[in-house]
Amino acid sequence: MHMIPDGVSKHENVFDVLKERGFIEQTTDEDAIRKLLKDEKIKFYIGFDPTADCLHIGHFMQVIIMMYMQKYGHTPVVLIGGGTSMVGDPSGRTDMRQMMTTETIQYNSDSFKLLFDRFIDFDDEYTFDGKKESKVPEKGKAIAVNNASWLLEPRYIDFVRDVGRHFSVNNMLRAECFKQRLEKGLSFLEFNYMLMQSYDFTVMARDMNVKMQFGGNDQWSNILGGIDLTRKMIGKEVYGMTFSLLTTSEGTKMGKTQKGALWLNPDKTSPYEFFQYWRNVADSDVNKCLRMLTFLPMDEVDRLSSLKDEEINKAKEILAYEVTKLVHGEEEAKKAQDGARAAFGSGNNMENIPTTMMDRNRFDGKGVGLVSLIKELGLVTSNGDGFRTIEQGGLKLKGEKVESTHLMVTGDMFEDGKLLIQKGKKKFHIVELG
Repeated sequence: MHMIPDGVSKHENVFDVLKERGFIEQTTDEDAIRKLLKDEKIKFYIGFDPTADCLHIGHFMQVIIMMYMQKYGHTPVVLIGGGTSMVGDPSGRTDMRQMMTTETIQYNSDSFKLLFDRFIDFDDEYTFDGKKESKVPEKGKAIAVNNASWLLEPRYIDFVRDVGRHFSVNNMLRAECFKQRLEKGLSFLEFNYMLMQSYDFTVMARDMNVKMQFGGNDQWSNILGGIDLTRKMIGKEVYGMTFSLLTTSEGTKMGKTQKGALWLNPDKTSPYEFFQYWRNVADSDVNKCLRMLTFLPMDEVDRLSSLKDEEINKAKEILAYEVTKLVHGEEEAKKAQDGARAAFGSGNNMENIPTTMMDRNRFDGKGVGLVSLIKELGLVTSNGDGFRTIEQGGLKLKGEKVESTHLMVTGDMFEDGKLLIQKGKKKFHIVELG
């Protein structure tokens, strides 16, 4: 379990801490929310639809926000969307999500909870059956609920009479989450999603005294729907706040690699690959990543992100180490750091660089063509890409630039059965003889 250090901020109100770190994007009533978080210890929730069996770095932003809130005495409610994931959120999507079976959703939900346990301290004796809490949550601990417990029970006619009558179709169509889908087509199934998420907030406000919903900036329309529905159905005032999405300075989402998402599970994204992603962010993104993904004090964040030229690489290594330590633990962070330093020539531990085992007999005699080899390893996309990489001086073997596009890789090139291949400044791969 990771603990946020006491010196992370000079502020005593978590609202000011989150604002200082650059998280807060939109609020329904900034003054009221700031006062609420100062004067009370509240329950708040963030929803996570289990559309995969693993959390990715975008989810981790929300986890960090929950960790801050928990540190300052508030109760995180982790809502697993076992019900909403059967429909699929159209927000931020250009196409309809793939339909999942109930078994897949349950498996993914269980996998999510195991990952959340690594970062957040839960009261595991607490349950909520969709109508009543089993107990008062233990002070200082988070709770987890699943909206399948209240969304799968109502009959459709009852639901649209009780909930649907409070929604204007005209207003819904103006919502950002729907507008961007109208040209390519929005299914009626997805159109129900806003009602379901809004009803989540109403149920938890009514039966659990949840007072706020947090989410990414793409959830603004859904959050407003929940606030409006809660006021209309139960006459209760609740609040919403959205956070900046983790994007580069150019506006594209972070956490996308050639292999797909940057996952928090080491079986999907190795700690070394995870480390290298943050080690290689653009100079202009260092400040944002240090602010949002580490618990370094702001003075240190500002100092590191103000470094220039080659010095900024020191800040990137600290960033990579701190984020990897949070996600994978200090031991794995140290291994990844050693592997990266080895790859860049400032260390001798190469065990954490991506490695492919190959039959040593393949490299007997004339050996294997280098272009064919790097294509097989996924370092280039085609033979043509391989030839161009070498011709442009972008490939090294054992730290030496390759000059010939027709080089054959033979067994005598390996040292202790290993051969380090480098493409450009950032990609490394080891071939190991087996």
